[in-house]
Amino acid sequence: MRVTIRVRPGAGRTAVGGGHDGALVVRVGARAVDGKATEAALAAVADAFGVRRSAVALVTGATSRTKVVDVDGGTDDVLRALLTPGP
Repeated sequence: MRVTIRVRPGAGRTAVGGGHDGALVVRVGARAVDGKATEAALAAVADAFGVRRSAVALVTGATSRTKVVDVDGGTDDVLRALLTPGP
């Protein structure tokens, strides 16, 4: 499945959840230097969907905060749950 994510680097902790203009928000502690935030975001997305890191591939947005990724094995139910704001 193809998912648009919005990466927020420099967060206090890594978290996946919530939405920003229709994109799934991914907070990572890594800074946006040398692709470290992107790699951390892809690993966080894999963990959130319960798939291996190798199942998540960057499609577009290598240098942008808004990225499009393919999640092999991701489901719409998991995506809906992640986009729904928690209490």
